[in-house]
Amino acid sequence: MSDTTTKPWINPYLAILVGVFAVSFSSILVRVCTAPPLVIAAYRLIFTFCFLAPFTLWGGAPALRGMTARQVGLSAASGVFLALHFVTWFISLKYTSIASSVVLVTTQPLFVVLGSWIFFKERVPRKALYGCFLAFVGSVVIGATDFQVGEKAFIGDLLALFAAVMVSGYLLIGRRLRHGLPLTGYTFVTYGASAITLSAATAVGGVPFHPYPGQDWLIFVALALVCTILGHTVFNWVLRYVQASVVSVSILGEPLGAILWAAVFLGENPTPRQVVGGSIIFAGLYLFTRVTAKTDKPLATEKI
Repeated sequence: MSDTTTKPWINPYLAILVGVFAVSFSSILVRVCTAPPLVIAAYRLIFTFCFLAPFTLWGGAPALRGMTARQVGLSAASGVFLALHFVTWFISLKYTSIASSVVLVTTQPLFVVLGSWIFFKERVPRKALYGCFLAFVGSVVIGATDFQVGEKAFIGDLLALFAAVMVSGYLLIGRRLRHGLPLTGYTFVTYGASAITLSAATAVGGVPFHPYPGQDWLIFVALALVCTILGHTVFNWVLRYVQASVVSVSILGEPLGAILWAAVFLGENPTPRQVVGGSIIFAGLYLFTRVTAKTDKPLATEKI
């Protein structure tokens, strides 16, 4: 797809729902994995890159050759932001609860909206901001009863917050690049740079790449296929058609999914407050996406 005015083959807002469902499995998969967080993050991106590379090289070679040096550099920078997001978030999941970590990570819309205003001069309708606020309040309500007191939990919370800032940078750069850059070229460079960054950090840190039990390898693959390709790659595709703030706020649905999976697979049953928080999240998502759907317009192709 070389022109941003081309009609998408699937409704972008339906694609966002698929992406949110896919990424909601991330936290529980990381929690049950026995490998170190840095290794989990590295293999997630390595497998993702390996799965997508053949398709990119087969049908997307022209897109790669057509990338400018600036596009390659920004895509690589986006990959570094993604790498930092994954590793800091995965570490946080080892220090604090799933609900606390996911809630803090999903504060990213605040940083995305701020970054969009500062760097891209994007204006978000006031009613949409009300939806953003509702979704954020719902996330806080979900995690309010699960915040832990103590140095270990505090470190985990700080890492989750830092991960939110990093993924906001990843989304903002992706939004800028996706104005005129095909998805295949962008993801090839971004995921490749992220995989290289994480692999280098693993090697420098002296963390072993093996051996790990079979379950861990299945988790690495699931994180790549489900959470990254069906999650982050779908979000990257959607960025061509909607504002980064829409994608970011929609990801606020992840806490609800994560809590549901934690109840099913780990026996962590949701509390009444978490149920209420989930309802508030979806109310905010409905308001935000409904308002922005009316204001979003196809973007003109832009060279970067």
